Amino acid sequence: MACLETSFLVDILRGNKEAHFLMQSTENKGDNITIAAPAVMELISGAQLNHIPKERERINKLITHSLILPLNEESAIIAGEIGAQLVIQGETIDAVDIMIGAIAKHNNETLITRNKKHFEKIPGLKIESY
Repeated sequence: MACLETSFLVDILRGNKEAHFLMQSTENKGDNITIAAPAVMELISGAQLNHIPKERERINKLITHSLILPLNEESAIIAGEIGAQLVIQGETIDAVDIMIGAIAKHNNETLITRNKKHFEKIPGLKIESY
């Protein structure tokens, strides 16, 4: 099972060849494709802030064909634990990235991201990068 992170989704939308190859490879393996709800928020926010109506249409098409994983009680608790542990260790990453990582971890998903540097700070999170 593969959870697509925002940086990967942006690369898909922009036609990045490495991202498309990894997406095809993931689909060919028969992996279920999911997206964490906070990644959807980031995509929509970016399209709105940059005033790109066609981008919004492409995002809607992409998310319509994917299972969106919510930030539920269990994944919110995991996110809180991750956030606290990172602060204790003197590390920080964006709260949205913590939520995305926690959702992927809670659902036993491999997170597919270009932003490996941030997500490798989350213990026990399976990551695939390109």
